[in-house]
Amino acid sequence: MKLLRLLFIFLSVPLFAQQGGMWIPSLLEGMNETEMKNLGMKMSAQDIYDINKSSLKDAIVHFNGGCTSEMISNKGLLLTNHHCGYSQIQKHSTLENDYLENGFWAKSLKEELPNPGVTATFIIKIEDVTDKILAGVNPEMEEAERQKIVEANIASTVQNSPKEKYQENRVRTFYEGNQYMLFVVETFKDIRLVGAPPSSIGKFGSDTDNWVWPRHTGDFSLFRIYADKDNRPAEYSEDNVPYTPKHFLPISLDGVAENDFTLVFGFPGSTDEYLPSIAIDQVINTINPARIAIRDEALAIVDKYMRADPQIKIQYASKFASIANYWKKWRGETTGLKKSDAVGIKKEQERQLTQEIKKKGKTSEYGDLLPQFETYYTQIEPYKLAREYFTETVLRNVELLRTAFQAYQLKNSFEQRGEQSFDDRRDNFLNSARVKYKDYNTQVDKEVFEALIALYAKKVPAQFLPDSFKNLNVQTLTENVYSNSAFVDYDKLKNLMEGDAETVIKNLEKDPGFQITKELADAYFNKVAPDYEALDLKIKGLERDYMKAMMELSPKDARIFPNANSTLRVTYGQVKGYSPADAIYYEPVTHLEGVMEKYVPGDYEFDVPQKLIDLYNKKDYGQYAEDGKIAVNFIGTNHTTGGNSGSPAIDAHGNLIGLNFDRVWEGTMSDYYYDPSLSRNIMVDIRYVLFIMDKYAGATNLIDELKLVHPKKEKSKKKKK
Repeated sequence: MKLLRLLFIFLSVPLFAQQGGMWIPSLLEGMNETEMKNLGMKMSAQDIYDINKSSLKDAIVHFNGGCTSEMISNKGLLLTNHHCGYSQIQKHSTLENDYLENGFWAKSLKEELPNPGVTATFIIKIEDVTDKILAGVNPEMEEAERQKIVEANIASTVQNSPKEKYQENRVRTFYEGNQYMLFVVETFKDIRLVGAPPSSIGKFGSDTDNWVWPRHTGDFSLFRIYADKDNRPAEYSEDNVPYTPKHFLPISLDGVAENDFTLVFGFPGSTDEYLPSIAIDQVINTINPARIAIRDEALAIVDKYMRADPQIKIQYASKFASIANYWKKWRGETTGLKKSDAVGIKKEQERQLTQEIKKKGKTSEYGDLLPQFETYYTQIEPYKLAREYFTETVLRNVELLRTAFQAYQLKNSFEQRGEQSFDDRRDNFLNSARVKYKDYNTQVDKEVFEALIALYAKKVPAQFLPDSFKNLNVQTLTENVYSNSAFVDYDKLKNLMEGDAETVIKNLEKDPGFQITKELADAYFNKVAPDYEALDLKIKGLERDYMKAMMELSPKDARIFPNANSTLRVTYGQVKGYSPADAIYYEPVTHLEGVMEKYVPGDYEFDVPQKLIDLYNKKDYGQYAEDGKIAVNFIGTNHTTGGNSGSPAIDAHGNLIGLNFDRVWEGTMSDYYYDPSLSRNIMVDIRYVLFIMDKYAGATNLIDELKLVHPKKEKSKKKKK
């Protein structure tokens, strides 16, 4: 039985009742705490979240706004994924000191490398402020009017809620606008690179193994948080000192076994578990195919150049990984949604919900929700398709267009806010561009541009295209842009941006790269965005009422969890294998033997460092082995998504046992539909992390910082006594 069937009171007793969910850590007492203890947890809900004393939540860090990380020492040592730190590792890499290729290990604090712009955010407090945010709202309001009142109340709550000067208040919505929570946070800005394995370990299997089980990837990197002399957030300074956290995670050396309790604590980015069937059908048949087709073209071109040129490989390593990650995820997601018959299951849920609405006399309140969904999703589909093509082409995959779009925004800034706004944004734009052009190759981008513009002209509904696309010669356009535009070179761009605002804009209007970007942007903002946004606003209002109906018509103990929204969440489960197809069963733990089985000398995805081979041959594993083997990765039933990368996997006692970094291919549809038989998250075994740090890298200075424990062995000793 599928998880979302649990939502409705009229369904039979569910199977897998203790699976799935991304829960708010301040609200775990009661049902969640009982479930976790039934799964084997030995802690209390207060051990996980407490505002009066240190708890697990004080060790969990939002890394640079996109990943999760955790404190693992009392000297500010921070652990996250290799792919979360990849951009920083890449920025410090050169052909002479290629940290992506060779790894990096600071043997002292002085050797640690600063990373301007990188942040680490702690959650200090979570408070329900729903009544404050919804004050003045009533059901008869138009959606736009309601939104204005909510936004004003959010601004007032953020401004007037107590906090320290060095803290920040944030309000986030839950349950599609039925609940609001206030987060008090502290953000640190002096974050230094401490250690990273070579990509042949940290990215072993690369794109071939991404989203696939069995995995054998040492996906970790180490940073350190620095603070001022008062242990508070501060900009980078040589006078800053390592941060002393309120809590850091002890590390278990006992390993994992099937059915062991696992808690994953982190900042999941975005899920849509409660979409209606028509929306899921649209994802499967319209949106994902468009996204995949665009990235198919871009990735094939970039990959060709990366394989042929080591310099381009360094320049595009991080960008390629970022583009490829969700390309593969969308493919698996579509496959999983079809295999699980998510659309059919949701249609049955909707049929039963309709019956329950009638039974409870709620037809006037909720009876037209599903018909309206059908109407608005049908209307929005062509606009949504055009939006995806614009976003993927202009804002993500063609670098010239992305940079020129920022110049387009500069022009708009001048027209709307004047010269001062233009000057301020121009400086930021040029500073950002200077960094980006370090990793820019004109020929690569030119081929991507030509391929994606051709696809854009063919696939975007004709009514949304720029007028110039009616008789478009893509090859001629491409040659003109990349031969004559200043956006192919930083120095040329800098010269183009000199002068007062009117002069700059006049020069921009003559640039062919800016011209095509302006045509695409004007067409999108005039022909697509207004109707898309109006329809989307109506759909969001329906989703809020739909969520309210499910919550209202479900029993008090129904397991309805809020969608992910990059706020701190707990997901719990167990170490478990799974069966992806008939007669196939995957064990839950992989070992170093599997790395050697996949080893292909010289291959950029499956090469293995000689030192790791030597350690394997000698079985020189130190204290990190179990039964003469080194565990590398393991899987569990924790409900994770993007943003959970780097999240700690925590055992029943609150110790670190692993590092979340991926999901299995068959279960990537869990952002829309969690299937407990297929959905598994993938984690690095913490003992593999320690083995690489200690035996491979010789970073004993870092090992000495850690608190290593043996909870299973201690429990066994107590039993014998």
